[in-house]
Amino acid sequence: MAQAFLQNYKFVRAAALGLGLSLVVLCARADNFSRVYFDAATDQLVVTMRYRGTNPNHAFSLKWGQCRQMPGSALPEVAVEVLDGQALDAASKDFKTTTRFDLGELPCRPAKLTLRTAPHFYTSLVIPAARAAHP
Repeated sequence: MAQAFLQNYKFVRAAALGLGLSLVVLCARADNFSRVYFDAATDQLVVTMRYRGTNPNHAFSLKWGQCRQMPGSALPEVAVEVLDGQALDAASKDFKTTTRFDLGELPCRPAKLTLRTAPHFYTSLVIPAARAAHP
């Protein structure tokens, strides 16, 4: 009986170690926000990402959600997923890049944007009402 217990213990310990190492690898590959802000002069969302890869040429894009009015919130909210064009690139070196995204097509303004990237990094900011165009 003691031998069976010892075999089960070794199996559980090995499985836990494997799971732990998998989580470390996943965390090491994660993209994360370094800085996010609204540039009023250009009406753009400026996103600086820190990421790991083999090259500094990762391109980031946005996958916009729908504008939703949330209970208890004065502003509509929009979930925005930040996508890495080279998400499967081997995580060998640290890089940082800044990308500007035009907000001219954002259908609800003012709005609270919540940007997300894998696995569980997110940040929020408020985008003010669009400026009136001058003729």
